[in-house]
Amino acid sequence: MAGPRKQGELFSTIGAPEGVRVVNERCVVRTQDGHRVVVVAGIVLAQYAVGDRMSEAHAMVSLVEQGFADQNDVARALGCSVRTVRRCQRRFEAGGLPALGRCGGYPRGRRRRPASRTRLLSRLKAEGLANRAIAQRVGISEMAVRKALRRLGWPVHTPEQACLPIDAHGANPNLSAFPTTPPIAAPPPAQPLPGANPNLSAFSSPNDAPLPRSLDTDPADRRLDRLGAYLGLLDDAVPLFRTGTRIPRAGVLLALPAVLDSGVLDCARHVYGSIGPAFYGLRTTIVALLMMALLRIKRPEALKEHAPADFGRLLGLDRAPEVKTLRRKLSRLAALGRAVPFGRALAERRVTARGAMLGFLYVDGHVRAYHGQRPLPKTHVARLRIAMPATSDYWVNDAAGEPLFVVTAEANAGLIKMLPPILAEVRRLLGERRVTIVFDRGGFSPRLFQQLLTEGFDFLTYRKGRVRPLAPRRFQLCTATIGGRPVSYHLADQGVRLLGGTLRLRQVTRLSENGHQTPILTSRRDLAAVEVAFRMFERWRQENFFKYLREEYALDALVDYHVEPDDPARAVPNPVRHKVDAALRAARAELAEFQALYGRVALGTGEHLGSLIAHELTTLRGQLAHGVHTALERCAALKAKRAGIPPRVPVAQVVTGTVVKLATERKHLTNLLKMVAYQAEGDLVRMVAPHYRRAADEGRTLIQSALASAADLEVTDTELRLSVAPLSSAHRTRAIAALCEELTRANVVFPGTRLRLRYGVAPAR
Repeated sequence: MAGPRKQGELFSTIGAPEGVRVVNERCVVRTQDGHRVVVVAGIVLAQYAVGDRMSEAHAMVSLVEQGFADQNDVARALGCSVRTVRRCQRRFEAGGLPALGRCGGYPRGRRRRPASRTRLLSRLKAEGLANRAIAQRVGISEMAVRKALRRLGWPVHTPEQACLPIDAHGANPNLSAFPTTPPIAAPPPAQPLPGANPNLSAFSSPNDAPLPRSLDTDPADRRLDRLGAYLGLLDDAVPLFRTGTRIPRAGVLLALPAVLDSGVLDCARHVYGSIGPAFYGLRTTIVALLMMALLRIKRPEALKEHAPADFGRLLGLDRAPEVKTLRRKLSRLAALGRAVPFGRALAERRVTARGAMLGFLYVDGHVRAYHGQRPLPKTHVARLRIAMPATSDYWVNDAAGEPLFVVTAEANAGLIKMLPPILAEVRRLLGERRVTIVFDRGGFSPRLFQQLLTEGFDFLTYRKGRVRPLAPRRFQLCTATIGGRPVSYHLADQGVRLLGGTLRLRQVTRLSENGHQTPILTSRRDLAAVEVAFRMFERWRQENFFKYLREEYALDALVDYHVEPDDPARAVPNPVRHKVDAALRAARAELAEFQALYGRVALGTGEHLGSLIAHELTTLRGQLAHGVHTALERCAALKAKRAGIPPRVPVAQVVTGTVVKLATERKHLTNLLKMVAYQAEGDLVRMVAPHYRRAADEGRTLIQSALASAADLEVTDTELRLSVAPLSSAHRTRAIAALCEELTRANVVFPGTRLRLRYGVAPAR
C-alpha cells in the first residue's frame, strides 16, 4: 500500500493561472500580450506596458498608499525588493509622478565599486566564507555583500526547514501519551480531489456529505482561502491543523465532544443556514464563541489580550477572528432575528437527551442591571436591594440545575405574567406529560395556581403573606435519601383552601433550628413530605447557576449598546399618580401624628402636661383638633385627586422622544451560547465524577483547569491527537486521563473535517 502523500504533492496541480500573480486576497496582477493590468476586487487600478518602469512604479505606490496591499506583498508579486517599493514611495512623495521616471544605467554621482573589490568578494565567497564574515573582512554591510554576489551570479540558497522524523506507525512517544504500536490496518484512503485538504482525505463524514476543500497547503498561511472568501467562493474556511507542542489553552478541545453532542452546530446550520461568503463562516463563528466562553474570554474585547495565531490553531486556522470581525458576525446573526427558534431547537435536542431529568422544572428570573443613559423601565434588583433600570430574563432549569431555555421578558414583566407563556413553551417541548413547576414567591397567585392545574401542570412554591404559625408538637422529623444524598427536615403536613375554599392544596411546613417556619404549597399529593421540601429547597441550584454565570461567563455584561423601537402604547405606572401617592402618604403620617398627640393630651399622659392649667390644656386640645381636622381634609382632597388619575398610562406620555428598548437579539444569542458552554462543562463533570472523589465540590474547577491547560497536537491523515499537559497533582491528572479515554471512545470528528479526535495526557517533563 502506498504511503501517505505529502501536502505539497496533493497541491502540485493547483496554482494561479498562467500570467497571473496574486498580490493578496484582493489584488492580482495579470500579464498578457506585453501588457500588464493591476486588478483590485475586480476593478482595474492600473494598466501599462511591460517594461514601462515609471508606470509600474506608480502602480506599486498606488497599491501601498491606498491600503490595498502592503510593501511585502507588492514586492513579491512584481519581482522587486521591499526597499525598491519604499524608494518609489519616497520619490513620489517628493516629486510626484515625474520623479518616478529616470534614465537607465548606474545612478549619477555614485562611486562605482572598484574591480579589485569585486574580485575580492568572489574569492572570499569561493573560500566558503559566510556573507557576514565577508562583510566584516571587506568593511561593508551584509546586505551589500548579498546584492553584489547576486549580481556576480552566485546562487541564493534558502535553507529548508528542518523536519523531525515521524514514525508512520504511531505517535512520537516524546510528544504524546498514545501507544506507538501499529494500528489496525485501515482500507486505503480514496484518492483526494485536486486542491482537497489533506485533513479531509481519510474518513467519510458521518452522513457522507461532501465537505468543502481548501486551496492552501500551509496551515499557517491561508491567503488563498481568504481570497476565495473575498471573491464569494467560500462560505467557511476549512480547518487545517498542524502538529505542535505545548500549544496554549489547547485543552479546550476536550469540551468538543460535549459541545457537539448538544447539537449546537446542527441547530445553527438549520436555523441560520449560512452567513457567508466569508472566511469566518457560521461554523467557525459558533465554535470560536463557544471556545471563548469555555476559556473565560468573557467579551469580544478581551480577544485583544490573546494572540490571534495561538487561538487560531485551536480552530484549525492561521489566526482567529479579532474583535471587529467577531462583532460583525454577531451583528449579522442578530440581524436575522432567529435567536428564539435557535434556542427552541437547542431545547428540543436537550429534551431528547435528558428527558428523564425534566420531571421537575425550576423557573426563576434574572435581573440584569443597566447603568447606561437610556430611559429603561425599572425593576427591583434583589442582590442590590434597590430598584433601578434593568432587563429581566427568565430561565428554565431541570432537576439537576442545568439550563433548558431562556426567555427575555418584555418591560420587566413579573413572574405571574411570564409563567403562562413560559409554560406554553414547556408544553410545546415536552408534549402532554405532567411536569411539576418549581418557582419562588414572585409567582404566588391563587388564580395562577388554578390556571396551572387546568392546563395539566403541578407546582411547588413558597406561601406568601401572613400565615398563622403551627404548634411545635405538629412537626416531626422526616429523613430520606434522595439522589444519593441523605436529607432530614422537621415537617408538618396539612391541607389548605384558597380562593374562598374553591382551591384545595397541600401545605408542607418546615421548622428550622431557630424556630422559623417555612410553608410550602404544592398540588402534588403523591410525594412524601420530605421530598416536597427537598425539591423546593433545591431551587437554590438555580440561584447558584446565576451566580456562576455572572462570575465565570459575564452573564450581566452588555454585548452591545444598540436600541430598538419599543411599543409606545405599553402601559407603565403613571408618574403623576406616584407623586400624589407620595403626598398622600405624607398627609396620612401627619394625621397619625396629630391624632397621637391629641390622644395623649386628652388622656393627660403626655410629658409636662401635669404642670399645665385647665385653660392651657383646653387651648392645646383645640389646636390639636384643628390640626387633625386640617390633615383629614388634606387626605380627603388627595384621595379625590388620586381617584381622577389613571394608575397606568402609555409609555409615550412618560418618555420624552422616541420610545426605545435595549436590543435583545444579540444578548439572547450570546446567552444561548453561554448556556451550551455551561451544559458542556456539566456533561464533562458527570463523566469525570466516577474518577474524582471531590467532583461534587471541585468538579467544575477541575474541568476549567483542564480546558485552560496547554496541550500537544499531532495531526495524521485520519486523526487529530490531543495530549493534555499534566495537572497540578497526580490524582487530578489521573481523573483527566480517565476522562480522555472516555472521550476517545466517543469517536468524535472535528467539525468541518474527517479527523477523528483522540485524547490523552502527555507524560510529565
